[in-house]
Amino acid sequence: MSRPARSICVYCGARDGARPAYVAAAEATGRLIAAEGWRLVYGAGDVGLMGAVARAAVAAGGETLGVVPAHLIRREASRSDRGRLVVTETMHERKKVMFMNADAIVVLPGGAGTLDEYLEALTWRQLGLHAKPILLLDVEGYWQPLVGLIGHVVAEGFAEPSLAAYSGVVPDVEALAAALRAALPASSAAAL
Repeated sequence: MSRPARSICVYCGARDGARPAYVAAAEATGRLIAAEGWRLVYGAGDVGLMGAVARAAVAAGGETLGVVPAHLIRREASRSDRGRLVVTETMHERKKVMFMNADAIVVLPGGAGTLDEYLEALTWRQLGLHAKPILLLDVEGYWQPLVGLIGHVVAEGFAEPSLAAYSGVVPDVEALAAALRAALPASSAAAL
C-alpha cells in the first residue's frame, strides 16, 4: 500500500450539532481529503461529525487512520473496516497519536473534546513545539466566539499577538481546500 502524500487530522464533534450545515461541511471535508489524495486522521468514531467525515472520505476512495481509546470503542461504535485503526489506552495517547500522524489540523464544529484538542495543538504551536497549519472551519460562524475569546486573551495581556495568527479561520470547504494546498508542500508526509 502506498503512503498518502499528506495526512490531515480532523478534530470535530461526536454529535451532529443543531444545524444541517455542520454535517454537510463534515461530508465535504471528507470528500476533499480523499480527492486530494490525503489521508484522514480522526477519532475513529462512527458517530456525529466524526462519522460523517470518515464515511464521506471512504466513499470517495480516501484512506483513513482512526485513533480511539479502548474505553470508547463501544460508545462510539468505532469500525476498523474503514481503514487503519489504532487503539490507545487513554485520551491523552489518542491526541498524541492523532497529532503525530498529521501534517495539518482542521477543526470542524464540536464540543468540549474538540476544544480540548484544538487548544492543546494551539498551545504546542505557541510554545514552538510544531509549525503545523491549524485551520478552523467556521461553518455558519460557529467559531466566531472562540476567535473573539482568543482576541480577548491577547488584549488582556495573557498572550502575545502572534497567538491569533497560529490558527487560520476559513469560512467554507472551498477556502479550506485552498488554505491546505497552500500550506502543504508536496513532500515529507507524517509518521504512520
